[in-house]
Parts: sequence; structure tokens; C-alpha cells
Amino acid sequence: MLVRSALTLLSVLAITGAAQAQDVAAGEKSFNKCRACHQVGETARNGVGPVLNGLFGRKAGTIEGFTYTDANKNSGITWDEATFADYIKDPRSKIPGTKMVFAGIKNEQEIKDLTAFLKQFKADGKK
Repeated sequence: MLVRSALTLLSVLAITGAAQAQDVAAGEKSFNKCRACHQVGETARNGVGPVLNGLFGRKAGTIEGFTYTDANKNSGITWDEATFADYIKDPRSKIPGTKMVFAGIKNEQEIKDLTAFLKQFKADGKK
């Protein structure tokens, strides 16, 4: 009985932890901070910043039709969750010389949520 209770508790904690790990809806709300410069989805276009479709696994500075700084193109970064989390906290610290002017997102949970939202979009903008 004690073992079963412990396993049930661990299952509940694991599910709760997973729910807290990523919240796509919260990430979409957080993306409102990015919308002034970036777009996602099937109709996304480059604006002040590049399209963010298919961001994860992509080399920095490679979206066709967007004019990147040399700092961004030559950063050697391939976007993954850890690199994005580090970058979004302070873009100019991660890539000195980038033209991205953004105060950053410092809250770890908000970064995870934003990551979950962005990861939905494949390179073609489809979810």
C-alpha cells in the first residue's frame, strides 16, 4: 500500500512537473513581446527581424531575404533550446554586434514557454 501511494505521488509530481516545464499558451502570450519585429506561421514574413519558423536546428543568420549583421552570420550558433535561452536573456551579450535591440526575458519559465511555442513551427510555418 505504501509503495502504491508513493508511486501515485511520483506520477502526479511528474505530470505536474511536465505541465510546468512547457506551456504553449503562455509561450504564445510571451511571443507578443516579439511580434513587433518577428513573425511565425504559414504567412510569416521577414520584418524588422527574421521569420522565426523552424528556428531550432537552424544556423544563425541564414533566413533568406533578411539582412543580418556580420556578428550574427559569423556567430557559429545553431539554435537549440539552451542557446536560445541564453540568447533571449540578453541578445547583445550572447552576440555582440547584433542589431537586435531587446531588453531580454529573464524569467526561466517564460523562456521555456516561449521555446515551446516557437518549436511548434516548422520551417514552412506549419505546426
